[in-house]
Amino acid sequence: MKRFFKQIKEGISDLLIVWYDELRSILSDAAVMLLFFAAPLLYPLIYGFVYNQEVAKEAKLVVVDLCNSPESREFRRLCDATRDVNVVATCTNMEEAREMLRRKEAYGILKFPSEFSKCLASKEKANIQLYSDMSSLLYYKCFLLTATEVSLKMNKDIQICRMENATEREAEVTITPLDYEEVAFYNTQSGFDSFLLPAFLILLIQQTLIIGICVLSGDTYDRKRFHRMTPILRHKRGTFRIVFGKALCYLMIYLISSFYLLFIVPQIFSLPQIGNPLHIISFLLPYIVACTFFGMTLSIFIKEKEAPYVLLVFLSLIFLFISGVSWPGSAVPPFWKYVSYLIPSTFGIHGFLKLNSTGAKLSDISFEYISLLIQIVIYFISACLIYRHRIKQECV
Repeated sequence: MKRFFKQIKEGISDLLIVWYDELRSILSDAAVMLLFFAAPLLYPLIYGFVYNQEVAKEAKLVVVDLCNSPESREFRRLCDATRDVNVVATCTNMEEAREMLRRKEAYGILKFPSEFSKCLASKEKANIQLYSDMSSLLYYKCFLLTATEVSLKMNKDIQICRMENATEREAEVTITPLDYEEVAFYNTQSGFDSFLLPAFLILLIQQTLIIGICVLSGDTYDRKRFHRMTPILRHKRGTFRIVFGKALCYLMIYLISSFYLLFIVPQIFSLPQIGNPLHIISFLLPYIVACTFFGMTLSIFIKEKEAPYVLLVFLSLIFLFISGVSWPGSAVPPFWKYVSYLIPSTFGIHGFLKLNSTGAKLSDISFEYISLLIQIVIYFISACLIYRHRIKQECV
């Protein structure tokens, strides 16, 4: 019994030694301090304020009106009256309008053919041509939705005018036989900030944590400081104590950072936030641990302090794309989908969005939760093997 309590005492003592050594390394390294504290504090504010408008408004549109009829002018007036479109000019030919697009004075062209009113008068289909600068899909969305809504409204007005001897109720039923209501779930403004920022916050936790771990590992490798862990490694469970001690230090720091990122930042920018805080915290713990062991596993490839910035910052966009958020998961090629299963942020992003934005419970994200637990086991074993190998290699 005494031996058992002695082992526990030694284990806790070794754990605290590793924890203190890692915390001291973090606080003495300015680059890691920026990654662990400044980046989570400032990056969300920068992204949030950039996309705080949520949707594109007053997209500049130029009109080429070859018809110049009351109907074409009414169509143009209705487009200009919407929130999304601002008609900045009316040109007499397409060459002039294209020149305005080239100079970025406008981002779309609405063209009325000369026979527009004639077709309407003869009860034929009238066509309108819409051109958009596809360098920005948000402008294209504004132009297309506005032109569609205005055309539907004018179609109803034209049908009412052509209905003779019809009562108001008969005209209403003929024009709109089915009433419909558009409801946007979980992102009521259909905004870019509400769509992207929550996923970015989860990815930011992973990337800053992994880069910081790899920077510390590269610095330790450069200075040949792994031998300091040799006395702990001589114990039967020494590797476990080293890995757990380091992970405990990272977990302590990122629990504080994550609370700010996932609870305070959404409040600042009024993002959708209907999840249960206890469920979010319960999901956050395995996510941070999985990211920690994933970063410790990747550190085997880092032998220079500057290497993580070159490699892992570049991979951030790839991790976001293959997660299935910025690009539909059903459209991700099978190879990259399998690669995404190796990355904690894939399950972290989907799990957090379901909990926070849709009000799901932990039972509804069992797949993401179990996947993170599996990653914790796999990456913990790999981290232990890697750290034991590197410490022994330095000692030799």
